[in-house]
Amino acid sequence: MSKIDHKKLALIHIIKKELKLTDQEYRDILFKSAGVRSSKDLDEQSFKKFMNYFIRSQHYKINAHGLTLKQRMYIQSLARALHWDHSHLNNFIHKYYHCFELSQLTKSQASHLIESLKHTLNHQTESFKE
Repeated sequence: MSKIDHKKLALIHIIKKELKLTDQEYRDILFKSAGVRSSKDLDEQSFKKFMNYFIRSQHYKINAHGLTLKQRMYIQSLARALHWDHSHLNNFIHKYYHCFELSQLTKSQASHLIESLKHTLNHQTESFKE
């Protein structure tokens, strides 16, 4: 069995950090979902089990309204691509979605925000081509 690559290890640690899991919580989830105590012991099959566990668990949702970790990370990625800092993104969210920050959005609002940011990025890219 081959171990997972460093990009997948990095993803696991980003998830741990984003969800603010304690080391004990993190290791318990690793063991419960994949049968290992360290992410370095994961192979491709156990990595998939671990990720599927997260997607189906409450850990995957950032707030009570259903915003998911995947949505949050994608929104942050789009904001970086637009060269927006944290306050710029929050101002945009407040202006168009009437929430003070990303973590207050519903799953539906986050989906709309993603589409808005993608449109803005495409428009910005088109402007540079001209």
